[in-house]
Amino acid sequence: MAKAEREPRPSWLKISLQTGQNFREVGELIVDHSLHTVCQEARCPNIYECWSDKTATFMILGDICTRHCGFCSVKKGIPGAVDPNEPENLARAAAKMGVDYAVVTSVDRDDMPDEGATHFAQTIKALRSHLLNCKVEVLIPDFNGRRELLDIVLNASPEVLAHNVETVQALYRRVRPVAVYKQSLRIIEQAARFRDEHGTNLKTKSGIMVGLGETKNQLLETIKDIAGTGCDIITVGQYLSPKRTSLPVERFYTPQEFDDIRDRAYELGFKHVESSPLVRSSYRAKSQWEKLCRLPVS
Repeated sequence: MAKAEREPRPSWLKISLQTGQNFREVGELIVDHSLHTVCQEARCPNIYECWSDKTATFMILGDICTRHCGFCSVKKGIPGAVDPNEPENLARAAAKMGVDYAVVTSVDRDDMPDEGATHFAQTIKALRSHLLNCKVEVLIPDFNGRRELLDIVLNASPEVLAHNVETVQALYRRVRPVAVYKQSLRIIEQAARFRDEHGTNLKTKSGIMVGLGETKNQLLETIKDIAGTGCDIITVGQYLSPKRTSLPVERFYTPQEFDDIRDRAYELGFKHVESSPLVRSSYRAKSQWEKLCRLPVS
């Protein structure tokens, strides 16, 4: 199983290390405002490109997660107290970066009564107070399926509500041992229903990784399940083991296979699909949202 992980990465997974002025400035802003980014904590391969474009995916509620997912490099354990100034600090940093589309995610906080939902809503409000025209995408945890917590975030009116299914149902026990496959699907479905019932322009989004040992049929069934929730956007990318103790890569998918996945996902009804080796759920998020906004209303 671990043999594939020791093999050299294919040429299509090579990345360019861009560490110019923009990259350094974003890093300094993150440090100066005591913030965390999923770019760093999850060891995202696109950090050089995104930071050089002065974009980042902010990670709120600290940097220690209460879950123990096998694919993730974020620290795990007992989190500390939440910084009440974090929403304001994040908004100020975003304003200095000049962002007009902010992506906010978090660690899981099963230890908190509201699991961090109110903090998400406060962060959205703070971003809008400092950047009047800023669009906000939130990538939320599952909140243990508690609809009242999802509604706290939805009522703060993000432009995009994202929740990642991550992998096929058969691999959940190994990849996401605390999560529940159907519960994750239900979150996306509930957000889509909220949009329809309230007549908002909310977009819904989910993401999955490939290369963890899933079969082709399992993968296509998962994409079909996500499509059935009314999800607008799906992202599909190659899983890359972030550290030696993480789950190994079982297989590297080829660019052609990602093209085939993209075509199949469009056939299933998604309005936008990002499918390529280095795609991550927040990668080029602004452009995904803009493309959807240009589509004619059916």
